Amino acid sequence: MALTVAQAMTLPGMRMRLLAGRAGLSRVVRWAHVSELADPVPWLRGGELVMTIGLGLPGDPAGRQAYVERLSGAGCAGLAFALGEAVTAVPEEVLAAADLQGLPVLEILTPFIAVTEAVARWHADERVRGERRVVAAQEAMARAALLSGTSGILRALAEHTGGESLLLDPQGKPRAATPAGERPWHARALEMAQGAARLSAGVLDDGIQAVQVQSLGFSGPPTGWLAVCTGSPLEWHARMLANQAACLLAMELLGVRAGRAKAHAQRGALLAAVLDGGLSPRQLGELCPVAAPPYEVVVTAAPVPPEAAIEALEEVAADAEELALVCARPEGTVFVLPERSAGLAAPRWGAELCARLGVPGGGCRALGLYELPSAVRHAATLAARGDGYLHVDDLEASALLRDAFVPDAAHRFAAAALRPLREYEARHGGDLVDSLRAYLEAGSNLETAARRLGVHRNTLRRRLAVAERVSGRPLTEPGHRLQLWLALSLGDLVPPG
Repeated sequence: MALTVAQAMTLPGMRMRLLAGRAGLSRVVRWAHVSELADPVPWLRGGELVMTIGLGLPGDPAGRQAYVERLSGAGCAGLAFALGEAVTAVPEEVLAAADLQGLPVLEILTPFIAVTEAVARWHADERVRGERRVVAAQEAMARAALLSGTSGILRALAEHTGGESLLLDPQGKPRAATPAGERPWHARALEMAQGAARLSAGVLDDGIQAVQVQSLGFSGPPTGWLAVCTGSPLEWHARMLANQAACLLAMELLGVRAGRAKAHAQRGALLAAVLDGGLSPRQLGELCPVAAPPYEVVVTAAPVPPEAAIEALEEVAADAEELALVCARPEGTVFVLPERSAGLAAPRWGAELCARLGVPGGGCRALGLYELPSAVRHAATLAARGDGYLHVDDLEASALLRDAFVPDAAHRFAAAALRPLREYEARHGGDLVDSLRAYLEAGSNLETAARRLGVHRNTLRRRLAVAERVSGRPLTEPGHRLQLWLALSLGDLVPPG
């Protein structure tokens, strides 16, 4: 609240009479100052109620008019005369110029020191009242934070500053606003946030509105930006309340981020179980919400810290973050995100994620949850190359080979070729399929395959003999070996999607 000339005239013990300049009664009185200089302007800062006995008034009419114009131009609140010492009446030129400039001219019957003390006392009392209002507003914002979270903080801030509030995410996108909807000043706030340092605050005051923007967070990159629009000039209590709101919002966002990190850890554990074979893709979809297929599966060349992975996900794919799956694997960090629409000009999620994390990566398409293990294997193979971000669809040979197969037919072929072996394993055990895969991948070298499996060569020889008997054909037959190898390796040779 500001002290106006009209209010100053009614302060306790004040005896003043308005002589001219009624239009300026709403001018703000910052201080009461005595001056008998012919030109006091160089010694003023604006907002002063200048008190004089008239010694400094110029002797000519033009000079007296210019005297009033200079005071008005310097932003003075008013001009008060104590008559009877140097002048017995205020010159007509002063009164006429005051009416023209809207500068109140008063006759003062109170000692100058009493006026100065009264103005100083009012400002001191107002400071105390302001501090009480700030404390009450801080308590209201704290209650709002507990009851309504982010929206409550923004509402309380707007109410107690008499303005409007806006919360931006780290990329400058609006998250919440009071009042709701886009406002003309939002564009200025966004521009200020984008041009500011990582952790900073700034004010843009055009004389009509004051827009202050403050980063949220206590260390590292900002977790968002708070913008407040109030009338000009920006008052001190509005700055304090904006700072309080920024702290509350930062803690609120940290709590939200901690909750998201916990949720991602739980969802990541389920994804890891699917990739390890301990959980079926169907069960994954039943245990946690997932986006609709198709998916973009991204694997980084090396594991990254969980906090960095989630932070990058929030920055790059904020719209898809809630339904994304993230987990750390020995081969790298795995991201499963809903695939971007083919009509979007933006690059794939993986390219932006790897650029944000500063690590190479690979990507692969998956038409459903059942294709995730295969997609992770192909993406990890590309990530191991260390050539930035590579996607299976960008590699002509892999894409053409995938397009040469009908997925359902390929699955039926693999199931038919391996059915006798899997049925035998289900009844008697024996690890026939894994043993056969190791043997064929080792180029039919018994010693190499046995070392990879960690078994004795005679154990592997017996398993292979059982596999020949169960399948009904010898492994020395090239066509039979080719069918078995293709059925076993189809998921690795042909990318999903």
